[in-house]
Amino acid sequence: MRRTALAAVCLATAAAAGLTGCLPGADAAPKGPFAGLSGGEIADRAMKTTTKASTLRMQGTLADGGEDIKIDMALSKKGECAGTMGMGGKGSADLIKSGDTVYMRYNEAFLRDQGKGESKADTDAVVNMMADKWTKMAATGKDAKDIAGFCDLDSVLAGATDVNSDATRGKTTTIDGTPALTLHEKDGKDRYTLYVATKGKPYLLRVDSSAGAKEPVHLSFRDYEKPVEAKKPAGKIIDLDTLGD
Repeated sequence: MRRTALAAVCLATAAAAGLTGCLPGADAAPKGPFAGLSGGEIADRAMKTTTKASTLRMQGTLADGGEDIKIDMALSKKGECAGTMGMGGKGSADLIKSGDTVYMRYNEAFLRDQGKGESKADTDAVVNMMADKWTKMAATGKDAKDIAGFCDLDSVLAGATDVNSDATRGKTTTIDGTPALTLHEKDGKDRYTLYVATKGKPYLLRVDSSAGAKEPVHLSFRDYEKPVEAKKPAGKIIDLDTLGD
């Protein structure tokens, strides 16, 4: 199983949330949302506010190492998480971390992709045993550490602090019903649009890369401070830690 690819979601998400721009930042607006603040100052404020959130939900797509990753995951600073992820259009996996246990449920396409290089008989056996069934591992075990780390919101957003952004201000808009201000950043030839809430706390609401970006990202950040429904799945659960004992 390519567990390192799952862990890469954490790094790619942190990079997306912590973009460092190269555009001039001296564009403070005299009126309206964030009056008197430059785009860079607003971006920095949004990152600081976002990283202080105890829970949030990330939803969308991003790329890492040329592989597309689709994610819909609620996370907490207590290390809880619940949601779904998929990689490269090659199946998906449900993930829950509750307490000291990681629960995962893989569909057949995901398992067959992860089984590349193995014999057909071995892959078929894994599919027959695990496809669409909940499994569990100790979060402290060597096979679950990277996945468990992804469930820690502090770790996911570690790269979003002290970004010293040079973003420029854009127009006001609405994201999922929340008034927002657009900010524009540039990283080499790639351009990004960030959306920051202008009502309530200045949370980061969304990040979008422009067409043709080297590492495309389209991520929404929502459900701030809402409980993460990270509960043990019902029914029979396969204990992966005991396999092979």
